[in-house]
Amino acid sequence: MGGTKKKTLASMEKSQDDNATNAAGGEEKGKKKTEKTKVVGERKRVDVLLPRLNDQELMKSLTSLKAITIYGAARSLSVNAAVAKLVLSSLEAKGMVKRVGGFSGHYIWTPAS
Repeated sequence: MGGTKKKTLASMEKSQDDNATNAAGGEEKGKKKTEKTKVVGERKRVDVLLPRLNDQELMKSLTSLKAITIYGAARSLSVNAAVAKLVLSSLEAKGMVKRVGGFSGHYIWTPAS
């Protein structure tokens, strides 16, 4: 019922010419095609630019927020969410903010007393 379709005249001529050159001359037989190999699982590293503020200036701009979230901090600092997440995690590591709630990446921080 199915099967392969009949090739067009042009494609049959091309395949016939390719077979003739490979058998007679062998020129293309020795050549290798260059193929780009892509490494699977390798991620592209993107460096982010942190705001040029020291920790006290960062805390001053964040303490005015009712709840410190990633997106609230991003709006307050005028940066994107990835940079705000890095800033908040660095402040948490230094003990300047404390995570008090949230789940699944949507955390809420409060200034540490």
